[in-house]
Amino acid sequence: MAEPTAERMTAPMATRTEETLARAVEVSRRYGDVLALDGLSLDIRSGELVGLLGPNGAGKSTLINLFVGLRRPSSGRVELLGGSPADPARRRGIGVTPQETGLPANLRVREVVDFVAAHYPSGVERGALLERFGLSGLERRQIGGLSGGQKRRLAVALAFVGSPRLVFLDEPTTGLDVEARRSLWEAIRHFHAEGGTVVLTSHYLEEVEALAERVVVIGQGRILADGTTAEVRDIAGVRRVTLTCDDLPGLPELPGVLSTERDGARTHLLTTDADTLVRSLVRADVPFSDLEIRPTSLEEAFITITARESRAA
Repeated sequence: MAEPTAERMTAPMATRTEETLARAVEVSRRYGDVLALDGLSLDIRSGELVGLLGPNGAGKSTLINLFVGLRRPSSGRVELLGGSPADPARRRGIGVTPQETGLPANLRVREVVDFVAAHYPSGVERGALLERFGLSGLERRQIGGLSGGQKRRLAVALAFVGSPRLVFLDEPTTGLDVEARRSLWEAIRHFHAEGGTVVLTSHYLEEVEALAERVVVIGQGRILADGTTAEVRDIAGVRRVTLTCDDLPGLPELPGVLSTERDGARTHLLTTDADTLVRSLVRADVPFSDLEIRPTSLEEAFITITARESRAA
């Protein structure tokens, strides 16, 4: 089988315009009695790197499956690259790595890459693709002889083989060690820097924080928050107050404290009102030092936002 001829694994720079590449309009999706998506609307614009966050069962994978044409909405409308996701011509402009992949154990790495590349009008040169994802020298290796991490990197690499405009990555770094995960981050960043658009889900919130320019939090089939990492933190309205206090059991009842955590001599308080909390500590004559107040992490904001939705339900 002939190798793909294109030299790059990147999308054309022209895609940096504000064109909408994928759109969901008032989309609902049912599986029997289960409502996986509930009137959700979302636009993915060219040049974005979007992180989809949500607890298990929130609807993230269902939304991706609708965008890539694997499922149809029960109601509402889904568009992909200006047309229907059911159109094979539209799907040739995207790349996908699902949560779980099964590659034939007896095929060699080069055979799998060439087979997938043959479905596209142009593609990335095999050697360049494998090098980018840390798989150089494995072209002749059978899939069954790869480690779990190598299989996962190959599955992600296949999403980029057709020089896509838009890539969907569903839990791309599951099963990878820290070094392999960070190497994969660099490959994703490179694709995005050259004009590619990426939508990814991840249970590693530090991964989304490190990569995504836009964060969309989904819960119970609806969008709970949508913005930059800083904006999502602000939506949560929570701050982390850290101090050194030897008498943790002696802390008074403090207003607005969502959680308390002890780490050695340091106490971490998650609060909705840092100013009132500090004033309460001073008025109660609590002996503390080394006070630090900072915004929450994306993980803390995510937990706060989804917890609110659960309580509201």
